[in-house]
Amino acid sequence: MPCITSVEVVDVRFPTSLTSDGSDAMNKDGDHSAAYVVLHTDAPGLAGHGFTFTIGRGTDLCVAAAAQRAEPLVGRDVDELCADLGGIYRELQSDSQLRWLGPDKGVIHLALAAVMNAVWDLAARRAGVPLWRLLSDMSPEQLVDAADLRYLSDVLTPAQAVQLLARQETGRKQRIAELEASGYPCYTTSAGWLGYSDAKLRRLCEEAVAAGYKHVKLKVGSVLADDIRRCGIAREVLGPDGNLMIDANQVWDVPQAIEWVKALAEFNPLWIEEPTSPDDILGHAAIRRAVAPIGVASGEHGMNRVLFKQMFQAGALDYCQLDAARLGSVNEVLAVYLLAACFDVPVCPHAGGVGLCELVQHLSIFDYVAVSGSLDRRVTEYVDHLHEHFVEPCEIRNGAYVLPVAPGYSAEMHTDSLQTYRFPDGTYWAQYADRPALP
Repeated sequence: MPCITSVEVVDVRFPTSLTSDGSDAMNKDGDHSAAYVVLHTDAPGLAGHGFTFTIGRGTDLCVAAAAQRAEPLVGRDVDELCADLGGIYRELQSDSQLRWLGPDKGVIHLALAAVMNAVWDLAARRAGVPLWRLLSDMSPEQLVDAADLRYLSDVLTPAQAVQLLARQETGRKQRIAELEASGYPCYTTSAGWLGYSDAKLRRLCEEAVAAGYKHVKLKVGSVLADDIRRCGIAREVLGPDGNLMIDANQVWDVPQAIEWVKALAEFNPLWIEEPTSPDDILGHAAIRRAVAPIGVASGEHGMNRVLFKQMFQAGALDYCQLDAARLGSVNEVLAVYLLAACFDVPVCPHAGGVGLCELVQHLSIFDYVAVSGSLDRRVTEYVDHLHEHFVEPCEIRNGAYVLPVAPGYSAEMHTDSLQTYRFPDGTYWAQYADRPALP
């Protein structure tokens, strides 16, 4: 039987700040980065790959935390781990000394996401199927056993979760066939980074429409006059029937968010994303009441399933935007999907960072196949950069994700990319080692 022989954790950073890719009102100069985990085994060609997303400085903290999180996996039997994915999650998550640093939040939780993403990738590779298929082939009981439902029983018990999943079992094959034909719908953020010129914004919006996108998202929240002008450009290109979304990346207080969104209401945005602090449950609810029928979307900085539970209870969200690398990997993602289904809130995962598109395509496909059974009001984010660094990059066709077919979670990076962009000694970053500051 194969076993895990070692764990490798790499600080990998891409200089996206040089071109303003990823820029928004809160994060103007991020270098999209990752704490990248590889679980090596003694079986030829078998390894697990996972990561958590960061934007530059501090990635080294996630790397150190992930190394500690993964330490108990060394020497473990791969087949035993894959047979109890809920059990190994609970074991790692319950480490009392590491848990004290969270619990279930911050760097220590990002590290758990990176490590468990690698475990799930390993399990799918061991089974010879893409992750979405591994999940879609699991019984309701197996899925509930893997999900982290702790602290949720006041709204969702394990028995209720099994019942919810059982309702969708009979249509799984049909829904897979539908997605194989049409793909899973996505929207693009690549046109709307805040640092882009008006000309570039217009050009990228036109290219998005030509490529079949029906949804385009713009970053807002820096200067209202600029937002009005830029939203006008996007709406002109999209036409009255195109879907425009706006994203403030947490920059506003609640009254300011309400005032600003109302000023942009003439452009008929589908949603305002992250209008205020991601932890402000009641603030989101107040904004939602004030700006309706414009929807409120949030969740990429949702630290754990308990926050989402309370967001749903408070009626604070029209769209749930969970993040595959901030929640505690698939185990906690499953819990949030189940909660969202209970409250009938569509899940539209966040994917505005390196590798996140590769991950969330699997999650969205699984949601349609096994949890929600619906595409109504559901669209998943896509950004068109850094995919070339992945061995199995996601594929977009006519504004939709094409179903992945390769085994795993699509998380493996090319060796050459790691050698070039690992920080601080990769060939790209080493050339700046003797300079006063990095570019």
